[in-house]
Amino acid sequence: MDPLAVYVHWPFCLSKCPYCDFNSHVADAIDQTRWRDALCGEIDHWADRLGARRVTSIFFGGGTPSLMPPETVAAVLRRIAARWALDSNVEISLEANPTSAESGAFAAIADAGVNRISLGVQALDPESLRFLGRGHGVDEAIAAVRLAQQAVPRVSFDLIYGHPGQTVAAWREELSRALDFAGDHLSVYQLTIEKGTPFYAAHRAGAFILPDSDTGAALYEVTNEVLEAAGLPAYEISNHARPGAECRHNLTYWRYQDYVGVGPGAHGRISYAGENHATENVPAPDGWLAAVASAEHGCRRDTVLTRDVRIEEMTMMGLRLRDGLDREEFLSRVGISFEKTFERSALETLTEAGLIAIDDRGLRATAAGLPVLDGVLRQLLA
Repeated sequence: MDPLAVYVHWPFCLSKCPYCDFNSHVADAIDQTRWRDALCGEIDHWADRLGARRVTSIFFGGGTPSLMPPETVAAVLRRIAARWALDSNVEISLEANPTSAESGAFAAIADAGVNRISLGVQALDPESLRFLGRGHGVDEAIAAVRLAQQAVPRVSFDLIYGHPGQTVAAWREELSRALDFAGDHLSVYQLTIEKGTPFYAAHRAGAFILPDSDTGAALYEVTNEVLEAAGLPAYEISNHARPGAECRHNLTYWRYQDYVGVGPGAHGRISYAGENHATENVPAPDGWLAAVASAEHGCRRDTVLTRDVRIEEMTMMGLRLRDGLDREEFLSRVGISFEKTFERSALETLTEAGLIAIDDRGLRATAAGLPVLDGVLRQLLA
């Protein structure tokens, strides 16, 4: 059976973080039975359409899926297992915030079947947590990581760098503190200002200033230096893990493999009926519920992907990985080699500049190319 990853979106949060542009909402009341039935119903829809598959990973994202009742998590997992075969080593991840209320549910979430928790710690100093609008303190975050490590075999947590006034020395110290209690995986993101967020308006109004590009580059370099020295090299631009502890679900995205999206706003990339499809669900929670009630699914767009689009998407995702694009996999997916896909002049220019490397195994961005990947991609895909 062909492998498949399943993404389940829970759109609700207790509050909206000022930097977040995800499909997340604050709700006064949630009809838990209706949501549980709708999520399971959409799983049935895709199972009917895709047929027999082997599920290698399941990821509950959001929003804040640790706010889901454990009974809902268990029901969704039972429905997935009833409709598809589960891989013997299936990874089942759930995102959580490190507040006391949510971390108290980790044991029940593990009993429901989750075996990996990803925590949104984001910072390890009080001033940064306040700036980022987080609802937890530093000690609370560390305690939540410890509880998660007791509840499930695999735990990761996120950190965000590039705050106003942040220095390289302070960030190095924060990373060192994180390593005191980190497990085998860390996700480390540079703060970006996204349109439509409170930070976007505040930044435009001059309410705060982010570190300049030189400082941002230095922060990125020290991230890689400190974490690699600790045995957690970057396997993707923003993700670090001990060998063998990479997030299998996210590798599905970056390797451009099949995944189905369940829940409001969820996206998918799936192969069926001999073609590759991009799917996109209705984003608004109430709109998605209504769509599932009337049509048994919330998909508002199902597009057959042309070869050119597949090339672009596979390149953009694959070059985020340290290993880059696999030559044989690329050829099997798009039917053409790197050398015939990309302009020879672009390949030569980027290679001579030391930004990419091409060999028998594949094409990858170098250590110098990863920090400027957007520019590399613009030249390759021009």
